[in-house]
Amino acid sequence: MIIDTHCHAGRNWFLPIESLEFEMDQAGVDHAVLIQHGGTYNNDYLFDEAAKRGDRFKVVVLVDPEDSDPLATLEKLAEQGAAGVRIAPDGEFNALSDVTQIWKKAGELGIAVSSIGDAKRFSTDRFKRLVDSVPDTQVVIEHLAGVGITDAPYSDYESALELSTRENTTIKVPGLGEITSRPPRLLPEFRFDNIPPFFEMALDAFGASRMMWGSDYPPSAGREGYLNTLNGVRDYPAFANGDDLDWILGKTAARVFGI
Repeated sequence: MIIDTHCHAGRNWFLPIESLEFEMDQAGVDHAVLIQHGGTYNNDYLFDEAAKRGDRFKVVVLVDPEDSDPLATLEKLAEQGAAGVRIAPDGEFNALSDVTQIWKKAGELGIAVSSIGDAKRFSTDRFKRLVDSVPDTQVVIEHLAGVGITDAPYSDYESALELSTRENTTIKVPGLGEITSRPPRLLPEFRFDNIPPFFEMALDAFGASRMMWGSDYPPSAGREGYLNTLNGVRDYPAFANGDDLDWILGKTAARVFGI
């Protein structure tokens, strides 16, 4: 079973879910997690489209930071079937004096927090204390801690990977196009050159059973293409041991998002 844990679909931005389904079918991907995109707090499209397709999709929602009662809203969204809520490491909600309330609420509701940020924001002591305060909430670090394309030294990324010492954390592994520049010449054989050791570092820190692939479709279409985000991970030498790929491509996501 192959699960893509990071896809976008919508009426306003990106592409409709039918485009994602086509790419999944061509690549042999069984399930996907629909991640609500920034600034869209009406999650109806994702819920409605997921409901038409049995158990193929799970939905990670957004809650408006200006919502007058974000805890009640999150509870309603969980009742609709949300598998997670997306909150930045330094995200705030106007109606909450303590933002940890909504992180704790997610754990009480049995849904994950999928967190978007960059390595610097994930590496702060403030965020690490927040994660420590919600041990019953599954915290998913998006986009390989947002390390992106950067040069050594990797001090912020190394610090962000210290989140692996918290047992309630997992991390998303993107396509290679998120962490290394596309070659100037696109040869017939798909490949990236000069790949930094970010996958190896995450594997050493988290272990395969706490890692999960996420394509970032459709933005990834402008980098290497949907299938190549999968193949870049599936064929990566560091993931060739034992059942590592089974975890990274499916089993971790199945556990965290209830697939």
